[in-house]
Amino acid sequence: MKPELTFRYATREDTGLVLRFIKELADYEKMSDDVVADEKTLEYWIFDKQKAEVFFALEDGKEVGFALYFHNFSTFVGRAGIYLEDIYIKPEYRGKGYGKAMLKKIASIAVERGCGRLEWMCLNWNKPSIEFYQSLGAIPMSEWTVYRISGDTLTSLAE
Repeated sequence: MKPELTFRYATREDTGLVLRFIKELADYEKMSDDVVADEKTLEYWIFDKQKAEVFFALEDGKEVGFALYFHNFSTFVGRAGIYLEDIYIKPEYRGKGYGKAMLKKIASIAVERGCGRLEWMCLNWNKPSIEFYQSLGAIPMSEWTVYRISGDTLTSLAE
């Protein structure tokens, strides 16, 4: 019998599970040392401040993947979009169409909400993901460079 894939939104009680998925993703991306988030911080920003949303992909009721996203805004389009910060499926559950199902879920949320765009970033070395995204019709925005200010640099700039 084929496993059943379902989705459920994260609740406050899932904060620890969200953090575990974030750490697994960071490990996969060879960025574990960059994770400074903790349960208290995630709970505050996701559930108290409602600055991001999370849903899980479940195979036969077991969480096998997660997506974390939030709204951004396009001045050119004149409406909100969805920015997909993280999408991750445990390695042993890949190749079953779950990634596509998760992206379809996020796209349907964007369409339901009248959003103009769905955007995300992908590491340049992650060829399997890049090929997968392009197979869905995603277009790389190669003419744009992401800039970031964080940590002490952010604090210094704010002074």
